[in-house]
Amino acid sequence: MSRFKSAGGGSGLSQRQLRVGEQVRHAMAQFLQRGDIRDDLLEKTVISVSEVRMSPDLKIATCFIAPLGDVDGQAVIKALASHAKFIRGRLAPQLSQMKYMPSFRFLIDTSFENYSKIDALLRSPEVMRDLINEDDNADDLAEDRQDAGQDGKK
Repeated sequence: MSRFKSAGGGSGLSQRQLRVGEQVRHAMAQFLQRGDIRDDLLEKTVISVSEVRMSPDLKIATCFIAPLGDVDGQAVIKALASHAKFIRGRLAPQLSQMKYMPSFRFLIDTSFENYSKIDALLRSPEVMRDLINEDDNADDLAEDRQDAGQDGKK
């Protein structure tokens, strides 16, 4: 059994991976906000770093990126990947407490698209009808309990 598995038997990330990932995410977001990269696409694009997942040995940082606006996400990922070594060098002073400076990989974050699909599904007329019916049933049940409680006190 691997020592990196959680107590529940799942393959979740360790507390250290989560902590370091958050530190790297914060440093990456600040770096991208400053606009230190001289790339036409990256200079005119607002980029959100939603998550950074660290490998178990903390040598690889996978950054989940969400470009905001009407921009080709794959082009942004390609531009960031071409500047990965430059980014690594610029983030080294901010992450000096780490034994090894991780190498960066970039992926598109699709969670925002998933959230919008779920939101649209929940707002559909069929689901709204079912939610309204459940609310009415819950109100009727609460009134029945309240009436039963008052009858028991008399």
